[in-house]
Amino acid sequence: MPDTILSFFTAFSLTFFALPHIIRIAKLKKLYDIPNERKLHKVATPALGGLGIITGTLFSVILWVPFSAYPRLQYLVCAVLILFMIGIKDDIEPIAPIKKLIAQVLAASILVFKSGYQLTSFYGVFGIGQLPQGVSIAFSIFVFIVIINAFNLIDGINALSASIGILISFVLGSWFFLVGHLGLALFAFATVGSLTAFLRYNITPARIFMGDTGSLFLGLVSAVFTIQFIEMQKQLDPTHWLRLDAAPALAISVLIFPLFDTLRVFVMRILRGRSPLSPDRNHIHHMLIDLDFTHMQATGILVLINAAYIFVIFQLRHLGTLVLLAIILGSAIALSGLLYTKIRQKRLKKSRRKVPRPAAA
Repeated sequence: MPDTILSFFTAFSLTFFALPHIIRIAKLKKLYDIPNERKLHKVATPALGGLGIITGTLFSVILWVPFSAYPRLQYLVCAVLILFMIGIKDDIEPIAPIKKLIAQVLAASILVFKSGYQLTSFYGVFGIGQLPQGVSIAFSIFVFIVIINAFNLIDGINALSASIGILISFVLGSWFFLVGHLGLALFAFATVGSLTAFLRYNITPARIFMGDTGSLFLGLVSAVFTIQFIEMQKQLDPTHWLRLDAAPALAISVLIFPLFDTLRVFVMRILRGRSPLSPDRNHIHHMLIDLDFTHMQATGILVLINAAYIFVIFQLRHLGTLVLLAIILGSAIALSGLLYTKIRQKRLKKSRRKVPRPAAA
């Protein structure tokens, strides 16, 4: 336990004291995220917070993780550095999406081929069990890309990505610690530490954003934690109290907000005849802002809903993966439908107020 605490405070301390200097240098060099019609902030703000997050996390990991006992984690560090380089480049000078995708595929491939972080089974979902090696590799890389980009897409309001990242890393890091995987536990708690420090500067009024550097990192490590959470179930004794039924559904409940929001906006864009990668203001956090919630209120609502999903699905894990997936998807669609209805009602009331009343005879 002391090592996990030390990993948290090491990452927290380095990130906390590094970020003011990063903010000062970004302002000096005019490295800002400039507001536009799609973005929700009104003031030009530095977007290099990911530099502090990754620096704090990796320093803590290298200091405290026994790589001799967990050699696969060295490849995770390599994958993080690939996305760090492409993220910093994009935060300073935007690059083509295809180049970002290539970097993501390269990072994911390192983790799949060198670390063996891959999904090897569907665990009976749709009657599918063990996957052929080629299918397992391709599917695992696809899952990495989806989760990485899901975090990139939800990073739209103050404190949201960091708060969701803290929730995911804490929940899965605690599980890794309890089952004895100290390496991933230390990595997860170092991530929690750096994100907690980042929140100090990202809550409204935000002094810095995490940028692509931070969101790509957060998506990558969340994908690793999730995949390993699912795969490690097979390594536990069937009688172990932490071997959890319906692990894939539990994993999706942990990632419910970024995954569902990404799926939702992609489907909506396709139905409207647009590219699924085209930017817009139809994310769930945009909808909450349109209902006059503040950034921090919207963040609090979404984090609480994500946490509620984790708790409820954990309690219902005996129902099986397929039933739980139906519950997750159905309830998420219902909640987003309710939100959309509220927005339509608000817009209708607003339009009625604008209609001039006829003059009296």
